[in-house]
Amino acid sequence: MKLSSFKFELPNKLIAKNPAPVRDESRLLVLHRKTGAIEHRIFKDIIHYFDEGDTFVVNDTMVFPARMYGNKEKTGAKIEVFLLRELSKEARLWDVLVDPARKIRVGNKLYFGNGTLVAEVVDNTTSRGRTIRFLFDGEDEEFYRILESLGETPIPIKDLGRNVEPEDKERFQTIFAKHKGAVAAPTAGMHFTHQLVKRLEIKGIQLTAVTMHVGLGTFKEVDVEDLTKHKMDSENYNVPEETARIVNQTLDNKKRVLAVGTTVMRVLETSVSANGRLKPSSGWTDKFIFPPYDFKICSALVTNFHKPMSTLLMMTCAFGGYENVMKAYQEAIKEKYHFLTYGDAMLII
Repeated sequence: MKLSSFKFELPNKLIAKNPAPVRDESRLLVLHRKTGAIEHRIFKDIIHYFDEGDTFVVNDTMVFPARMYGNKEKTGAKIEVFLLRELSKEARLWDVLVDPARKIRVGNKLYFGNGTLVAEVVDNTTSRGRTIRFLFDGEDEEFYRILESLGETPIPIKDLGRNVEPEDKERFQTIFAKHKGAVAAPTAGMHFTHQLVKRLEIKGIQLTAVTMHVGLGTFKEVDVEDLTKHKMDSENYNVPEETARIVNQTLDNKKRVLAVGTTVMRVLETSVSANGRLKPSSGWTDKFIFPPYDFKICSALVTNFHKPMSTLLMMTCAFGGYENVMKAYQEAIKEKYHFLTYGDAMLII
């Protein structure tokens, strides 16, 4: 398929600027893959579509405060540094995005928190990408504590059209967050509450987790019409043995596996064995899923409403069927569902 196949008009007023007052009371569009039928529910109704023995797989990554503001040495010019990934713990090397990029060159020193933390630019990676080394001699624990205190919750400011607010610290995170490393939230998981999880457990629905540290690569714009030429950025993932055991047992019992979000789906499809079972593994994945694609593990997907021409929309179409999903998106626009990070959700079964 071509990039232009995934184009549609998204009215700006439908981009959610803030989360729903209660996580599990956001709206839920239910799409039935076989018939194309659509239902309109609220998120906590998801429990009615699953039975005892089914399994939900969530992403337990934790978002860290990746956006930092500082000043350039000598000129004092204000700069923004967005931490992408730690390259070397010992050397304190990080891949980052910088803004304004044209003013930040190799050899420049960057000051944060009035000099509490200093970094040196050691390499250029892309037009806005740099590798920086933090010049800090203290203990690791102290270093990460300072990073945490100087960083800001990395909400997508351009998409939301607003600055960070105090509530974002909690709401730009799922209740499953455990392993720090993501620079963006796995948004489908943000609709779950502890009460909903308890109700699922009482019904006999299992929850298990994989980890994928969501990077900005997930949201990288596709700039080639031929999708086979698009390259995804790699993201770090882990499938624990216990998760593989639970998922495989679910499949053996002919029960259903729900991927809570496109990040989970990418991990599960990255880690499939030759006999169609999930294997424990960890590493980096640059898997790009677009139609047509034969999914091996999951029979259901819940995900937010995505941007036109995004890799997330492409994966959703691969799972739900291109025509079904694009029709559902038009229905969502007509019914004024909210899109993107803090928006509503779609369940595909």
